[in-house]
Amino acid sequence: MYQEISQFFNYSIFFYATSIMLFYLVLAVISLFAMRDYIKQTTHVYFDDILRSPLAPKISIIAPAYNEELSIVDNIRSLLNLQYNNYDIIIVNDGSKDDSLKKMIEAYDLEVLHGLQCVDLPHQEVRNVYRSVNPAFKKLTVIDKKNGGKSDALNAGISYSDAELVACIDVDCVIEDDALLKLVKPYLEETQKRVIAVGGVVRIANDCKIEDGRLIKVKLAKNQLARFQTLEYIRAFLLGRMAWGHLNGLLIISGAFGMFDRKLLIEVGGYDTSTVGEDMELVVRMRRRMAEQNIAYKVAYVPDPLCWTEVPESTSSFMKQRNRWTRGTIETLRSHKKILFRKKYGLMGMLSYPFWFLYEWLAPIIEFLGTIYFLVMVSLGWINWSHFYILVALIYSYAILISFLALWIEEISYREYSSGKALLSLMFTAILEPIFYHPLTVWAAIKGNYDQFVLKKKSWGDQQRKGFKK
Repeated sequence: MYQEISQFFNYSIFFYATSIMLFYLVLAVISLFAMRDYIKQTTHVYFDDILRSPLAPKISIIAPAYNEELSIVDNIRSLLNLQYNNYDIIIVNDGSKDDSLKKMIEAYDLEVLHGLQCVDLPHQEVRNVYRSVNPAFKKLTVIDKKNGGKSDALNAGISYSDAELVACIDVDCVIEDDALLKLVKPYLEETQKRVIAVGGVVRIANDCKIEDGRLIKVKLAKNQLARFQTLEYIRAFLLGRMAWGHLNGLLIISGAFGMFDRKLLIEVGGYDTSTVGEDMELVVRMRRRMAEQNIAYKVAYVPDPLCWTEVPESTSSFMKQRNRWTRGTIETLRSHKKILFRKKYGLMGMLSYPFWFLYEWLAPIIEFLGTIYFLVMVSLGWINWSHFYILVALIYSYAILISFLALWIEEISYREYSSGKALLSLMFTAILEPIFYHPLTVWAAIKGNYDQFVLKKKSWGDQQRKGFKK
């Protein structure tokens, strides 16, 4: 009896692991061909035409800010210099306790603006709306409101915008000068479907040279935990999201930088202020609305490195971040469980949602339980060690192969880490990752599940940043 139970679990775990490996391999192949096609297409695109075009839609850049007095002036200055004609900037001061608002008022000649109309989205009380009296800063609007969190602040910004599109960003991120030109491109090109959102690649800015809110030189992070995340981001954005974008099955656009159809945003009620996974939940809700209205739509993806952000370098901050990501995933999957295997929702219901359910949420749980099961089997002496070593070698080799494939695609496309030393460091990181980094992400996911289902935790969790050094 015990042997039959053991055999059942062994085969179940084996087939589950095999399905994950095959799925990610298929996604990698799709990404490879999609990247090739994208590079061919963009070599013949003249972004200056978009820059000068009177048909280019208006974009509002919305950036929540909380206690950002050390960098807020430089960050706004970099946003004012983006390569796009028809855009404005809405900074939402989300109840900062420092001198963020004072520094903005002094640096950009802000005065209170009266009588500005807004739409009704859920957010905390707005104290004042400011606009610059200096013509050089005419694109800048600052909203001062009571603290309500990131999604609450974004809703306030969307409420006061009058643009066709909104680009929601983290104010402490570094945006490439041509980011808006590249993100708006799918909206101009697509004629058969309504483009409801566009996401781009987010890269790691730790230890990069940043001056006045602009990226001067790309450098590989010195901190090993940040290097693990650098590799993870390259793999996730160039292999995973590239493939899902090509299939039109993307369920998440990074909260660091994404562009949305404002009209649809308002129709679905803006960001959900009750979840910690507001970026994924919003995209799924927007996709549901389009599917339920039977409207052909697209969530597009741009593989260019458009945004640079700082990642945690301490284990405690990293664990808090991944804990929140796990809880956000769970909340989104639970809120929209009715789309699972429903043809009405197309690829999202039949493939994207099941993938996130089986492999993004359940995989860490199954891996953790599998580890406990393995230890029990060891204690009972039921392990075939020769088979075990072969299986471990196979999984370890596969993990390194996928990482090397991602690095190869990065090398033949954007080559942000072009020096031989940086590339070798990332290859060495890929060798270490399954041993040191992957168990950390699994444990963070387990704690996230525990906090979600047992402790009913709802807080965002603070992330300590060291800031960009000049």
